[in-house]
Amino acid sequence: MNMCYKYVVKIGEKKIEIDENIVKILNTYVRTEMNLEKLAEQLGLDDWSEAYEFVKKIPAWIMWTPSILWKKEMEKCEKADKIKIIEI
Repeated sequence: MNMCYKYVVKIGEKKIEIDENIVKILNTYVRTEMNLEKLAEQLGLDDWSEAYEFVKKIPAWIMWTPSILWKKEMEKCEKADKIKIIEI
């Protein structure tokens, strides 16, 4: 059986599914001097404290995964027999 995993981060009442665009934003965050206020703005969060909670919850391996690699993995989900949603 072909299994695919999708990741969702819950911040308050908001749920953010980790997709290629979110991974691009996270790549920029970990590789540059982007502050939490800017991260919150790009993720559609209310303020820096929500961005801080997001960063605390997200596994480091996701932040450092190249977005193109993430996109390729998510394309496999289209052909997967089963998709498992993992809430972080």
